[in-house]
Amino acid sequence: MHGPVSPAWLLVALCAATGAYCLLRMRSGVEEQRSAAGGEALMGFGMAAMAVPAAVFAPPRWVWPLYAAVFGLAALRALWSARRSAHHLHHLLGSTAMVYMAVLMTAA
Repeated sequence: MHGPVSPAWLLVALCAATGAYCLLRMRSGVEEQRSAAGGEALMGFGMAAMAVPAAVFAPPRWVWPLYAAVFGLAALRALWSARRSAHHLHHLLGSTAMVYMAVLMTAA
């Protein structure tokens, strides 16, 4: 996944900015919007953490199973929420992709 360092840092910045924007959206007065924004913030910050160049920070091996567990729980929550609204299906897909990537990194 990691290539040149400059694009990797741009990806980290983009994902972190997206997560921060979603945290700001959590101030909404509408419960459905707050819930969706929370899931998207988790996804943004998770992608930012995974995109940090390996030359800068190589996380310990125990981090990957932890990522898999956190995003597995997020996937279950998205599956539960998808009963009410199809809007949450992209959270389910994204969380499942994050679990897949974390499992692959555990095996690497």
